[in-house]
Amino acid sequence: MFNKKKPNPEIIRNLKKIFSKKNQIPDTSLLSIAELACHEPNCPPIETIITERTVDGKLKNWRIAKSINCLLYTSDAADE
Repeated sequence: MFNKKKPNPEIIRNLKKIFSKKNQIPDTSLLSIAELACHEPNCPPIETIITERTVDGKLKNWRIAKSINCLLYTSDAADE
């Protein structure tokens, strides 16, 4: 139950760079990336949530129905 492997920190850093560049996220914004497992009906089994926090406190979320590791090797992160 608690043996979930954490994504590699280097993969997270690379994903943030790619996502920031493709979506024109300013350096002043903070990006958070989380991978969630869902057990609810009609919910993808793994979902990656990318959250942008701007300096004025605004939040923007992107939800991608793939794992972090899969995103780095596809164009999905850039296209969201």
